[in-house]
Amino acid sequence: MVKTSEYLSATEHEQVLRRDDLWAGWLVISTWAMILALLLLAGRFPHPVTILLAWLVLPGRQLGLSVLMHEAGHNTLFANRRSNQWAGQWLCALPTLNDLNAYATGHLDHHRHAGTPEDPDLPNYRAYPVEAKSLLRKMVRDLTGQTGAKLIAGIFKGGLAHFGGRSSDRGLLLIRQIAVQVTLAAILIMLGVGWTWWLWIGTLLTGYMLVARLRQIAEHAAVPDANNPDPRWNTRTVDAPLWQRFLMAPHFVNYHLEHHLLPAVPCYRLPRFRALLKDRGLLSQVPVFHGYGQVLRHAVKAV
Repeated sequence: MVKTSEYLSATEHEQVLRRDDLWAGWLVISTWAMILALLLLAGRFPHPVTILLAWLVLPGRQLGLSVLMHEAGHNTLFANRRSNQWAGQWLCALPTLNDLNAYATGHLDHHRHAGTPEDPDLPNYRAYPVEAKSLLRKMVRDLTGQTGAKLIAGIFKGGLAHFGGRSSDRGLLLIRQIAVQVTLAAILIMLGVGWTWWLWIGTLLTGYMLVARLRQIAEHAAVPDANNPDPRWNTRTVDAPLWQRFLMAPHFVNYHLEHHLLPAVPCYRLPRFRALLKDRGLLSQVPVFHGYGQVLRHAVKAV
């Protein structure tokens, strides 16, 4: 296993591991501010253009909440565990129909076993590269709500398989998820745009499912060696342009290889961490992908 501490000075190592409450607060607040701004825009000026804009941009903001839940699950978002647990659950996980503890326990198993047959996330990307028709079918299921419907059915059946881990309060999870959605709907009603909750939930069950799938493909599908425990060969970073990161890779989630090399690095330190690793030559042999289109072409079998 690669020891990144051997490539960084003690000061550099400390810098990339430092958590910052201001950074964390900004990411949470700005994500929710843009969500509410999009819903307000569509609600106050209902038009096919504003609704389409919300449907295109909201999935990335919903993924942004999931990314921040992921950070909180690693306890790397805020400086103390209590803030990570509260914000990660109530402001990030529950609004996106997730559960912080269930996600975190399953995700930590993924980190422990990435690059081995025991990786619990392996079914999400084991089959890649796939035929174009297969990928298209998956995308259609996402955009037509079929994937989202399965998620809802699993939640109401009390199942947590889609989280991948164990909930600390399984009996209360559904109640809490409903309470958060009701609270969001109430806020939108007070703002005079209550109907846009349907836009929120509709986007969550369609466009968000597609964006989440593309993220999974980008991170681990069709990698150089899925059976190699070295993250440089079983995980991928995408050097995507700004517009792609805005739409489908918020909060530096595109730097996934660096995250696997040292999961304790907060997401807002990953660009600096990557620059240091590149400077020291640790990534010199790693394939470079410059956008999500390039990743998708790579993940589809040549005909």
